[in-house]
Amino acid sequence: MSQTPNIVRSARPNVVRRGAPAPRTNTQLDPGDDRWWRNAVVYQIYPRSFADSDGDGVGDLGGIIDKIGHLELLGVDAIWLSPVMRSPMADHGYDVSDPRDIDPLFGDLAALDELIGQAHAREIRVAMDLVPNHTSDRHPWFADALAAAPGDPQRSRYYFRDGRGPDGSLPPNNWVSVFGGPAWTRVTEADGRPGQWYLHLFAPEQPDLNFENPEVVADLERTLRFWLDRGIDGFRIDVAHGLAKAPGLPDMDLASARVLRHTDSDPRFNNPQVHPIHRRIRAVVDEYPGAFTVGEIWVDDNSQFAAYLRPDELHLGFNFRLAMAAFTVEEIRGAIDNSLAAVAAVGAPPTWALSNHDVYREATRYAPDDSAAGRAIGVDRARAMLLVELALPGTAFIYNGAELGLPNVELPDEALQDPVWERSGRTARGRDGCRIPIPWEGVAPPFGFSTNPHTWLPMPADWSALTVEKQMEDVYSTLALYRAAIDLRFRRDEFSGETIEWYGAPAGCLAFRRSPGHLVCVLNTAEDAITLPPGEVLLVSQPLVDGRLAANAAAWLVPHR
Repeated sequence: MSQTPNIVRSARPNVVRRGAPAPRTNTQLDPGDDRWWRNAVVYQIYPRSFADSDGDGVGDLGGIIDKIGHLELLGVDAIWLSPVMRSPMADHGYDVSDPRDIDPLFGDLAALDELIGQAHAREIRVAMDLVPNHTSDRHPWFADALAAAPGDPQRSRYYFRDGRGPDGSLPPNNWVSVFGGPAWTRVTEADGRPGQWYLHLFAPEQPDLNFENPEVVADLERTLRFWLDRGIDGFRIDVAHGLAKAPGLPDMDLASARVLRHTDSDPRFNNPQVHPIHRRIRAVVDEYPGAFTVGEIWVDDNSQFAAYLRPDELHLGFNFRLAMAAFTVEEIRGAIDNSLAAVAAVGAPPTWALSNHDVYREATRYAPDDSAAGRAIGVDRARAMLLVELALPGTAFIYNGAELGLPNVELPDEALQDPVWERSGRTARGRDGCRIPIPWEGVAPPFGFSTNPHTWLPMPADWSALTVEKQMEDVYSTLALYRAAIDLRFRRDEFSGETIEWYGAPAGCLAFRRSPGHLVCVLNTAEDAITLPPGEVLLVSQPLVDGRLAANAAAWLVPHR
């Protein structure tokens, strides 16, 4: 499908094998390059599901080091690790009990140092998930707060409040958890009586921090420096829009409350007081040239979204519109136009993602139905959307397993581990289906992910055709397409420019051109093949049909000059 299917990334250094001394560094990969993040390809690793090096059925840092060659061949500029800090794992690492240590489930600080060294040796940067909105209920601060009396400064690091009603038996307000159920839990005081309530926008094991307390901000700054001093190249900031709550904690509109979703007017999120917090974060990160931040920002209004990306706040903000768009020209073009407009006012680059650890995988999301034919169409569409994503200006994020065309998996009730399942009263199945371990090789589970057949989430028995090993042998595989596309984006000048121009296109199709690079991307969502515009075809997501672009396919072209 490409004129140059064999990928050679000449800018990459020689492979450093696991077991060799890892280069140690106390700096970011390239402190002299403070713009790399504006047009990068970042690969998200969900560590539990990437590769298991110690046979416990759970992925770990050693597994990532073992598979670092896969990332080098893929050609990504950076990896982003979902949380690996010390945690009781009530929410799979997003409940942090020590933000400046590695959980033994994943390894230790020495393993992280080795991973940073191995990645930097291949010119791959390493970013970490930062979880500043809340801690674990096992964090020493929260233990101190529970042991303290109401009104004690130990409690002011969190949101402890008296209950409503004559005996305080009602929550302080009507807020609900993003995971379902109430957002408040009542504690038992030292004297054994029911006492105050504490706020947790997620699980009860994740009490929200109060950033009005200077200790909380100072501790976050300490955490940032701790990891940056070890050579970490940046952070993905979890719940970046939720670090400040509406003053007075007013009641919310329960009619608009949904599990894992909220609106811009929700007092739990997107309050103006969040911006000084991000300016404090940015000031620390700017002490380390070459480092960056990207925020999880679930904000629909473009002007409010852009406020997070002002020059003294976040470098990047996740815009999820493309990941939420249906496979139609109207929705895809609308998502692209909106995402570009959202950052134009502040001069920040847009971000693009088709999936992550919280949303359905694109191969399943684009499938018209669950039949074998429907699933195949879903994969075709996911391949096409990869070319759309990588043709756009800005920074692209790829979720591990997308390069294999992995689908979402429907797990039996007894296998579900996401806290959303129980918190929602078993009405929302949660996010486990997009977190299944990666199949690496072989013909049966665990497909080289682990030596333990009992992986933390069960793997489908029919994934043998999806393994990395199998797809490496096939120049037309989804993995081969990803490698070719990332390589072309890296090498070709036609991908330059920060704007796009829309072309006229037949019904059910869209086409745009990068400016000034002149790369043309064509997407066909119609049922029939279409004639491509004149030009040299660089890459297609599906083989051409008598020289025409197939249905559910995309192409990259360079116009004749």
